[in-house]
Amino acid sequence: MTSLYTYLGPSRDVPAGDIGVGGKEIGYLFGQYKRLNQGTFEGVLTGKAADWGGSKIRPEATGYGCVFFAQEAMRDLRGVELSGLKCALSGSGNVAQYCAEMLIKLGATVLTLSDSSGTVYEKDGFTREKLDLLLSIKQNNR
Repeated sequence: MTSLYTYLGPSRDVPAGDIGVGGKEIGYLFGQYKRLNQGTFEGVLTGKAADWGGSKIRPEATGYGCVFFAQEAMRDLRGVELSGLKCALSGSGNVAQYCAEMLIKLGATVLTLSDSSGTVYEKDGFTREKLDLLLSIKQNNR
């Protein structure tokens, strides 16, 4: 952050966490950014805690947003609803997890999730219970 902070700002670049960079790491980066800018922290670093200007729905936002975007695109371009469609997701991190959750809520069938070790294919689709089991295995057993 000491080298990066001059390139950041509300109208320049707003970095976010990614693989291996979660809320704790963003908190450290944010603290250093704030220190270097004499307490100013407007519009930089997504993924901050709510107490520091972050969003309470930040973990879910990108995955949910992906589904809502796809839902509107399917309606507009094809006249089709997501309910009943079969979906293949690439990934199993934060975005894919919440994407799968919302797809299931909307009645779509999620067939795949993946990571660098491979792909899990569920021919009849993931139920909420199967998704929870997969995420538990991923989070607890890596």
